[in-house]
Amino acid sequence: MPDLKTQRTYALVGHGGSGKTTVAEMLLFNAGVINRLGKVEDGTTVLDYEPEEIKRRGSTQPGFATFKWKKNDHFLIDTPGDSNFSGDLSYAMTAADGAVLVIDAVDGVKPQTRKVWSQIKGMGLPAMIVVNKMDRDRAEFDTAFAGISEALGARPALLYYPIGSKEEFRGVVDMMSGKALLFGADGAVSEAAVPDDIADEVEALREAMVENIAESDEELMEKYLEEGQLSQEEITKGLAAGVAAGELVPVVVASALNNQGGQMILDTIQNLLPDPLAHKPWVGEEGERVSSPDEPLACFVFKTLADPFAGQLTVVRVLSGELKSDSALLNASNGEKERVGQLLLMSGKEQSPSKTPMGPGSIATLAKLKNTSTGDTLVAEKGGFVLKRPDMAPQLITFALAPAEKGEEDKVYAAVAKLLDEDITLVLTRDGESGDILLSGMGQNHIEVSVDKAKRRYKTEILLKTPKVPYRETFKTGAREIQGRHKKQSGGRGQFGDCWIHVTPRGSGEGYEFADQVVGGSIPRQFIPAVDKGVQESAARGVLAGYPVIDFQVALYDGSFHSVDSSEMAFKVAGSLAFKKACEKAKMALLEPIMLVTVAVPDAFMGDVIGDLSSRRGKVLGSDSQAGITEVKAHVPMAEMLKYAPDLNSMTGGQGTFFMEFASYEECPPQEAEKVIAAHKKGAEDE
Repeated sequence: MPDLKTQRTYALVGHGGSGKTTVAEMLLFNAGVINRLGKVEDGTTVLDYEPEEIKRRGSTQPGFATFKWKKNDHFLIDTPGDSNFSGDLSYAMTAADGAVLVIDAVDGVKPQTRKVWSQIKGMGLPAMIVVNKMDRDRAEFDTAFAGISEALGARPALLYYPIGSKEEFRGVVDMMSGKALLFGADGAVSEAAVPDDIADEVEALREAMVENIAESDEELMEKYLEEGQLSQEEITKGLAAGVAAGELVPVVVASALNNQGGQMILDTIQNLLPDPLAHKPWVGEEGERVSSPDEPLACFVFKTLADPFAGQLTVVRVLSGELKSDSALLNASNGEKERVGQLLLMSGKEQSPSKTPMGPGSIATLAKLKNTSTGDTLVAEKGGFVLKRPDMAPQLITFALAPAEKGEEDKVYAAVAKLLDEDITLVLTRDGESGDILLSGMGQNHIEVSVDKAKRRYKTEILLKTPKVPYRETFKTGAREIQGRHKKQSGGRGQFGDCWIHVTPRGSGEGYEFADQVVGGSIPRQFIPAVDKGVQESAARGVLAGYPVIDFQVALYDGSFHSVDSSEMAFKVAGSLAFKKACEKAKMALLEPIMLVTVAVPDAFMGDVIGDLSSRRGKVLGSDSQAGITEVKAHVPMAEMLKYAPDLNSMTGGQGTFFMEFASYEECPPQEAEKVIAAHKKGAEDE
C-alpha cells in the first residue's frame, strides 16, 4: 500500500465557468498524465467526455483522475459548477479530504461560489483557493482577492501574487520565499527578482499574510504582538495548522488555459491539504469509524457511472481498511453480497488496473456490481459500518415526458429509469391521475440533458411537456330530488334502472360519501352498489374541465326497477345520469392545488422574492432571518410555481433555494377557472 501520509484526495469545486475542468487538465499535463492540453471549447479535455458535456461545453457529472505528483498519489474529483448538475455535490465532497475552490479572476466571487463555500464549511473540509483566468481581458485580481474575505468571510493566506494581469500576466511572486517566478513556454518556470513596481505592494500583502497566520493561533499571535515578526519555520508551521483547522485558506493564482500556475497549485495541495489519516472520524448510522488502514474495510459508494463497454461502474471512496482485488464484500446498506474483480483507477473515461491494494482516501472504481447503488456502504463482513448519507438538495422542477409515438410510454419510462442509478438527483414517477410520466430534477437544463442522454443511449424519442396541474371540481350548492333513469329496449332483454338522489356539498378534505336511504325495497339491495359506482365513475371524469369532483355526499333515497330488464349495469348508468343532472342543477366550482412554499434567500433579496410570490397570487405567511439568510413561507397556487426554479435563480443570481409541498385545495378565481375550462374544451374539440 502507498504511503498514506503523502496521499492527497481532493475535489475541484466552484461556480460554473470558473475553469475547473481546465485547471484539472493543466494539473494532469504537469503530472505527465497527458502530453497535450485539451480545451473545453474544443471538446478535447480528459474529464469532459460525455457527448452532452462536449455539446454544452461544461461538466454534467463529476470527472475522476488518478496520478502521481513528485512520487505522491493524487486522487482528483472534478465537480460540475452549474447548479443544474451539482445537486449531488455533497456526495463528491464526502469522498474528498480537501477542496480546491476555483474562482474566476474576471467575475470574482459569484453567488454559486458562496453556496459552494457554505457547503465546504458545513462539511468541515480544509480548502485552498485558485484565482484562475488571470490572462483574461477583464481580470481583476484585487477585486477577486478582496471577495474571499468580504463575500466568503474566509481568512486568506496569499501564497502567490500575480506579476501583471490580462495579456501581461507573466509570472508570480512566491510570498513565502520572496522570489519572483516567471512563466516560460510550455509551463517552464524561472526565478527572477521581484519587479520594483510591485515590491511595496508585495511587502504589504506578505505582512497581511503573516498577520492572518498569526491570528489563527494564540501562541503565534502572542509572539507576533511582542516581537512584530515570526520566523520562516513558525510561518510555515502556523500556515499548515491553520489550513488543517479550517482557519486559513491558501490562495494561488493561475491561467489554466495557458498552463501557468499548475506546479504551484500541485505543490500547495501536496504541502497544505490533509492526508486521509487526518480525516475526522466518519459518522455512521450507528457509531463512528476512524480513517485508518488498521480498521475493518468500509467503502462509500459516491457515484455510479454507465460505461458503454464495461457496463455499470461503481466509484467508491475507501473510508477505512484495505480494499483488494478479487475479494468478497457485503453491501451493509441492503445486506446483499458482492464480488469485486479488478480494482480500477480512472482518468477521464480511461481505466487502468490498480497494482496494489487501496487504503483510506483512495478512489477506486469497481465494475459490474449487481446490487449496489449510490449512497451505499460496502464492507468486508457482517455488522460492518454504514456511513450516514450526506444531505442532498431537493428537486426544483418537474416536466412530463411523452413518447413521440403513442403507445411507447413504457419504453420511455424504462429508458429514463436507467439514468436514475448514475444520477441520484433525478426522480421519476407516474401521475396516477393523468398517467403522465413525471421527471423531476435540479433545473430545466438538467432535465433536458438527462432526456437527451436517454434518447442517445436507448434510441427512444422523448418529448418534454409541462406537467398537468391536478385541479379538482366540487359542489358549491346542493341539488335535491334528482332522477337518473335509464331505459333501453332493442329486442330481447332490455335495460332498466331508475334512481333518485340528493347531492350535498361537504367540507374541504372530507371526501366523498354515499348514503343508502332506500326503504321499502324500491331498489333491490344488489343494485344499490351499482348506483354508487356509477356516481363515482362519473365524478372521476368531472363536468367543468374534466377533473375529479370531490367533497360531496350522495344520498340514494328512492327508485324503481323491472323484474326482468334491471341489472347492475343499468343502475350504474342510472347513477351516472343522476349525478350529471345534479351537476347541471347545482352550482359547481373549480378548485386549484395550493402549495406550501419555503424559499431561502440572502436578506438582500427578501423584498424581491416576497413581491414575486405576491404576483403569483401567493399569500405570504411569514419570514424568519438567521445568519444573513431569510426564509419566507407562503401559500401559492401550484399553477404559478411550475417554472419557479429558473425565475428564482435569475432573481437571486443563483443564491435562492426553495422546496414546496401540497397544502390544500382552494376555489380557483373566476378568471383563472375560465382559462382552465376553455383549455379543456379546446382539447376535447381537437381530439
